[in-house]
Amino acid sequence: MLPIDGHCDSAFAAVREAFANNFEQHGELGAAVCVHVDGRAVVDLWGGHRDRAQRHPWQRDTLVNAWSLGKGVLAMLVLSLVERGRLALDEPVRVRWPAFAAGGKQDVTLRTLLAHRAGLPSVRPRLAEDAWQDWHVMCDALAAQEPWWEPGSAHGYHVNSWGFLVGELVRRAAGCSPGQALREILGAPLDADFFWGLPPEHDARVAEVDVPDVVLRGPEQWAQAFPPSGDAEHDTMIWHAYFNPPGLSGLGVMGSEPWLRAQVPSTNGQATARGVARLFDALLRGAADGTRFVGPGLLREATAVHSDGEDRVLARPSRFGLGFQLPIPERKLGPNAEAFGHYGYGGLLGMADPAAGVAFAFLTSRPGDRWQTPRTGALLEAVYGALAGSGAGDHAASASEVHSPA
Repeated sequence: MLPIDGHCDSAFAAVREAFANNFEQHGELGAAVCVHVDGRAVVDLWGGHRDRAQRHPWQRDTLVNAWSLGKGVLAMLVLSLVERGRLALDEPVRVRWPAFAAGGKQDVTLRTLLAHRAGLPSVRPRLAEDAWQDWHVMCDALAAQEPWWEPGSAHGYHVNSWGFLVGELVRRAAGCSPGQALREILGAPLDADFFWGLPPEHDARVAEVDVPDVVLRGPEQWAQAFPPSGDAEHDTMIWHAYFNPPGLSGLGVMGSEPWLRAQVPSTNGQATARGVARLFDALLRGAADGTRFVGPGLLREATAVHSDGEDRVLARPSRFGLGFQLPIPERKLGPNAEAFGHYGYGGLLGMADPAAGVAFAFLTSRPGDRWQTPRTGALLEAVYGALAGSGAGDHAASASEVHSPA
């Protein structure tokens, strides 16, 4: 029988049951879930295997690719720099990044970028296959790109480009790479494992991710992933958002040394669920290691609706604050409208709910459906069911070590 390890407050036993059930009924390979309530870790569980051959158990410190969940973490980093006066939401990007003004983008602000309204989900010219490994090549290409739509007039999910666009402003404001800035400003003070550009000494901790090991090159292969719509301009925008340069989304390069060393903040963060939950919990509480993180006013602004409705890239409704996904009927973040966070490919999730005092993280090495997965929903339902049963804000039951079979 597969062990589930970690600890779980007895009031949240249903979360452990849902986590174990994901392995029994939903084909989970390896995963971790961590929940904080009112600043206290009530769930910190892991289980399964960190390799596809299922020879090596998932460990307490196992790292796994966080996919787009990293956008929420980068949003936290940006907000921390805004709080410190090192970035400004309504300052034109060109002030810190002069080359960005090319192609009619002179009025685009950091706020516009954060809300996925800049019209830059992809680069039109075909890039070299390894371009995603070179930060400056990617940023230079985006700076030169003309927007696919008039900035500010609509929104569309900047699948992979968002991390370079926002990350370049972080780099210029912090004077170091986004990965280093994250470690210095948030990761180290919170003892939170989340890396862009993983140091080699952590390689042995990384779980294999169960995704197709194939690099898609060119329109014929791209069309297998996203069938042509009949609008060549739109198809190019979408295909290039995911596959220009090839490997940008991680397929075919996932877990390779170049992937682990590169910084692709929208896509290749390596993290633990514990680390993600600590980051979202600190964001709720407004402090990291006694240092002001993000004030309540800025957090309210960042989680207010900035983009809502039909998404030009996803071709379905989406809703964003400043870098955070906000709940919509098709993709909830628990029962409360105040919740915010970010999903990652196949159901990974990091989120916070100010109304319930909850910070939640779920990471898995076997992504499910691109839009939703029942594994994530079951865990969230169990968390909020436990809160309803114990009384919000009343979580006095003692934590207990869990070593029980799934």
